Amino acid sequence: MTQPPASQSPTPERRYEHDDEISLVDLAVILIRRWKAMAVIFFVVVAIAAAAAFLLPQSYQYTSLYSVAEYTNDNGQRVGVESPASVVAKTQNLYLGQATRKLLEKHELESLPFNVSVSNPSNTLLLQLDSDAAEENQPLASELHQQIIDRLQQDQAQLVERRHDSLERQLASAKQALESAQQSDSPSAAELIATYYSRISDIEGQLNELREGEVTQHAVQSLEPTGVSRKLILIAGVILGGILAITGAFVMQFSGSVCRSLKES
Repeated sequence: MTQPPASQSPTPERRYEHDDEISLVDLAVILIRRWKAMAVIFFVVVAIAAAAAFLLPQSYQYTSLYSVAEYTNDNGQRVGVESPASVVAKTQNLYLGQATRKLLEKHELESLPFNVSVSNPSNTLLLQLDSDAAEENQPLASELHQQIIDRLQQDQAQLVERRHDSLERQLASAKQALESAQQSDSPSAAELIATYYSRISDIEGQLNELREGEVTQHAVQSLEPTGVSRKLILIAGVILGGILAITGAFVMQFSGSVCRSLKES
């Protein structure tokens, strides 16, 4: 009596060709069989990410700081001859546009490859200019910052001169009033003399404490690059390469199975 042929268990390849359900073992077999294709896909993606990371220009933040002209008021507080908010508004709406147009005409450019932001750090009398630019554009950013600061200094110098002239007039008036009080025989003359001496001292102090604006920092480059770092691009490339490698293996296996089924039919 002949024995029936022993039943052979279908190979993983035949099982997932005729069954919609695929086990984890089948998936592992696919990945093992397609490891060469996966390696090629992975290294190609990582190579593209590495090329992008090292070929893309590095951008840095360039910062300029300008200390606005200031003086000591009657309460002994240091205040600007113009409020920082006013300085920021004038810089954004007046100086920045003028300096940008001059720079574009000088270098025959249609637009600048960077922007300039203007701000006032809280609780300070500083004006801050920031530009995110590639290293090769640093000279342009520096020149634009300098033009804005030059225009700002001219305006601030006029305000300082006006403040100085005003204090000089107040000082002259106080000295004249003091002389009149010294020549007066009024019972309150002594009190007036003391008041005028105090007033003269305060005005002279304000004159001595009057300070013109000055540049404290000009287009200084940040220590770290801005935007997406090279390390992050490489990490993203490795992750994407792994995902595409696995996906590619399954796509290739699926395509092969479809082709074999078409040939058999």
